[in-house]
Amino acid sequence: MGFLGLSSSSSSSSSAGMAVAVAVLGLVLNAAVLCNGGITSAFVRKVEKSFDMPLESDVFRVPPGYNAPQQVHITQGDHVGKGVIVSWVTMDEPGSNAVLYWRENSNRKKQAEGKVVTYTFHNYTSGYIHHCTIGNLKFNTKYYYEVGLEHTMRKFWFVTPPEVGPDVPYTFGLIGDLGQSYDSNKTLTHYELNPVKGKAVLFVGDLSYADNYPNHDNVRWDSWGRFVERSTAYQPWIWTAGNHEIDFAPDIVSIP
Repeated sequence: MGFLGLSSSSSSSSSAGMAVAVAVLGLVLNAAVLCNGGITSAFVRKVEKSFDMPLESDVFRVPPGYNAPQQVHITQGDHVGKGVIVSWVTMDEPGSNAVLYWRENSNRKKQAEGKVVTYTFHNYTSGYIHHCTIGNLKFNTKYYYEVGLEHTMRKFWFVTPPEVGPDVPYTFGLIGDLGQSYDSNKTLTHYELNPVKGKAVLFVGDLSYADNYPNHDNVRWDSWGRFVERSTAYQPWIWTAGNHEIDFAPDIVSIP
């Protein structure tokens, strides 16, 4: 409070100023209490960096079946919480761009069509990356969805957020610098098992650390996508890019 140190020419104005300062300080402290979610766990990841898990680890397993969707993940699809973007990758061929979805306890299924893109980076060529936005969802409702409609179908679910309001509780998980090491697996497992369940994840950057590998090996983006699917397919992860997402390597590619 910068004005706490100001002097006054009269005792009355000084008393009034002090009263205002105390009142404002009380409001600030009260707001801090109201906004404090508390410490939900004693879990602390050790400082020493562990080794990356080998590609044959079970957490990187490719789902069985021809052209099976993998690296399935969702994120919020609009500003109010009634839309979800579903993304996934197919490796053998593009396959279906569609998402089939329906509300819990409902037999009425709807279908949304998405788009597919690919990219190349040095000696790497991606699979077929699908993005599909589904909208006009109901608030605070569980939905099931299926992808891979023409070949190997896979089924997942998510819960939409409640309608926006001044006193609506909503719990976020906060993750950053995850990577794909043995400690990464411990961190993600801890998040999944935490009794205070996050309804969405705010990811604050540095996802796969693929840029730590020779030629920025983008195969490690695929392994990371399969690693986190166990969470990202079931709740929105809202992403922020970090420095490890800037794939600038002028020695191997001219365009970042």
